[in-house]
Amino acid sequence: MKHRTALMSRLAPRLTAVVLVATSAALPVWGQTSPAHGALPNSKAHADEMPLDDYLGLLQRIAPAAEAGARAYLAAFQQRCGRPMRTSELRRAFSQGDGDPVLLGLIRASHLRDAAGEAQWAGQVRCPGGSTP
Repeated sequence: MKHRTALMSRLAPRLTAVVLVATSAALPVWGQTSPAHGALPNSKAHADEMPLDDYLGLLQRIAPAAEAGARAYLAAFQQRCGRPMRTSELRRAFSQGDGDPVLLGLIRASHLRDAAGEAQWAGQVRCPGGSTP
């Protein structure tokens, strides 16, 4: 028991640091304005503070099926909407409510290696502003 407690006390700070780094990387950046440097740039410019490849890399480490489904979702969005999806849009699809049912369906189909299911879900991706073909 003594060895186990010592091991946990050595691992706890490292685990805390890893969790803080992983969660803070996905959070928006706030800063204080300075008269010397002017106002902060438009907040829309920082909407995608994390590059999409980094976000997908984190997903892959946490849940490979989620990363595969997210890639399928991104490809379907690109095909249907004619533009790439931004990181903030993908994050919103994961986090709003219970998550976008189409994204979750693509994750499940990717996990099951269900090509027909993937195609069916990909056809249901919605574009912002109702511009879905």
